Amino acid sequence: MGRSVMALQVEVHGLDVIGDGERKGTPRTLFWPWFGANVSILGLSYGSFVLGFGISFWQALAAGVTGIVFSFLLCGLVAVAGKRGSAPTMVLSRAAYGVRGNRLPAVVSWMLTVGWETVLTALATMATATVLDRLGWGGGTGTEVVALIVVGALVVVGGVMGFDLIMRLQTVITVVTAVLTVVYIGLVADHIHWSAVSAVPAGSAQEFIGALVFMMTGFGLGWVNAAADYSRYLPRNSSGRGVVGWTTFGASVAPLALLVFGLLLAGSSTTLSTAIAADPIGALTTILPTWFLIPFAVVAVLGLVGGAVLDIYSSGLALLAAGLRVPRYLAALLDGVLMIAGSVYIVFFADDFLGQFIGFLTTLGVPVAAWCGVMLADLALRRRDYDEADLFRVKGRYGDVEPLPLLLTLAVTAVGWGLVTNSAAGWLEWQGYLLGPLGLGGKDGTWAYANLGVLAALALGFLGTLALGRGRVRTQEEQPPSGPVDGTTGEALKA
Repeated sequence: MGRSVMALQVEVHGLDVIGDGERKGTPRTLFWPWFGANVSILGLSYGSFVLGFGISFWQALAAGVTGIVFSFLLCGLVAVAGKRGSAPTMVLSRAAYGVRGNRLPAVVSWMLTVGWETVLTALATMATATVLDRLGWGGGTGTEVVALIVVGALVVVGGVMGFDLIMRLQTVITVVTAVLTVVYIGLVADHIHWSAVSAVPAGSAQEFIGALVFMMTGFGLGWVNAAADYSRYLPRNSSGRGVVGWTTFGASVAPLALLVFGLLLAGSSTTLSTAIAADPIGALTTILPTWFLIPFAVVAVLGLVGGAVLDIYSSGLALLAAGLRVPRYLAALLDGVLMIAGSVYIVFFADDFLGQFIGFLTTLGVPVAAWCGVMLADLALRRRDYDEADLFRVKGRYGDVEPLPLLLTLAVTAVGWGLVTNSAAGWLEWQGYLLGPLGLGGKDGTWAYANLGVLAALALGFLGTLALGRGRVRTQEEQPPSGPVDGTTGEALKA
C-alpha cells in the first residue's frame, strides 16, 4: 500500500544529487523504461523512411541495424555517468563545460527533447483520429482536438509526476504494447510480398550513409542527452557493463524487430510506403481488419506516449540545467504547454511531416552529436567518480565556463552543419555550405544527402576532447574531495 501511494506523489527531485538512501534497483531494471520508450509502432514506419533514401532492402536492413545498435550503445555509455555522478545527464556534463558554460548544450538538449515529445504527441493524436474515423465514430478537426487533449494530458501527467510513476508506467506499456504489436504483425503478415521487396533496386554508398545517419539521429542520438537521467537512481556499486548492456539491449531490441517488419511492409507496397510519409501511424491502419482498430489505437498511443513521457521528464531537467529557477514539475508543465502548441501546428497546419521531421532530426542531431563526442571523451578520461557538490559550484573544480570544450563544440557544429542538407525543409537551405569547398559535389552532388555532418561532429568532438582535455581532467581530479552533498540544488550556483 505504501508503495502505491508513493507512485502517486509528485517527484521532488530536480537537478539535485540522488542520495544513497534513495538509490535502488539493478542495471536490469533499466530495460523497462528503455524498452517501453522504444517499442512504439512508429518503428514500423521507419521501414518506409529508410527505403525512401533510395536503397534496397538489404542495404536498409544493414543501415538500420547498425544505426540503431550503435546509437543506443552511445546511450549506454553516457548512462554510466549517471551511476558515477548521481545527477541528471545535463548536470553531469558540467564537468566538461563548466557549471554555467554547460547552459549552451543544455538549451540544445531541451530543444531536442521538446521537439521529440511534440512529434510523438502529434503522431499519437493523428493515429487516434484516423482509427476513430475508420470506425465511423468521428473524424475531422473535432476528433483531432479531443485526441490531442487526451494524449497531451497523459504525457504531461507522467512528466510532472516523475520517476516512480514513469518506471511503473513504462512496465505496463512494455507488456501491453509488446503483446499487441505481435498480434498486429500476425494480422498483416499476408501483405508482405518478398518478390516486390527483393526487387527494390540498390542505392549508392552515399545514400546508404544518409540512411545510416538518419537511423542514428532517429533513435539513439535522440536519447543520448537524457541517458543518465534514469541510471542516476542505481546504487553506486552497480556494474558499469550492466548499465551499458541493459540500456543498449532494452532500447534496441524492439526497434530492430519493428524495423525488419516495417521494411518488408514498405517494400511490398509503394502505395503504403507513400502514405506512411504523410501519416506514419495512421497509414498502418489501412491494412488492418476493423475489429483490431481499437487495440491498434491502444498500442499506437501507448507506445508513443511511453517515449513522450521520458522526453518531457528529461526536457524539464534540461530546462532547469539551462538556468530556469523553478521546481522540476513546473518545468515539465511548461514543456507540456509548448509540446501541445507544437502538436497543434503539426496536426492542423503542417503539410509535409516527413521532410520537416528529417530536417529537425538532422539539424539538432549535429550539435547533440558534438556534445555526445565531448561527453564520452570526457567520461573516458576520468579515473574517479564526479565530485557531486562541485557540479553545482561555479568556484569548484569544474569552473564557471570552460572555453575550450565550448569552442570545440561550436566549431564542430559549424563543420557538421556545413556537411548536411535537407531540400524538403526550406528553412534549412543555408546548410551544406562546405560540400562544395571540400570537393563533395555541392548541395546537389552525390554526397549532399549523406548527412556526413552528424558523423563528423561526433568523431571530431570525441577526438578533439581526447587530444585537448586530458590536462583539464587531471587538474580537476588532483583536487581533494569537496565534502558530502547536502541536498544541493541549482541554488548552489551562487556558492
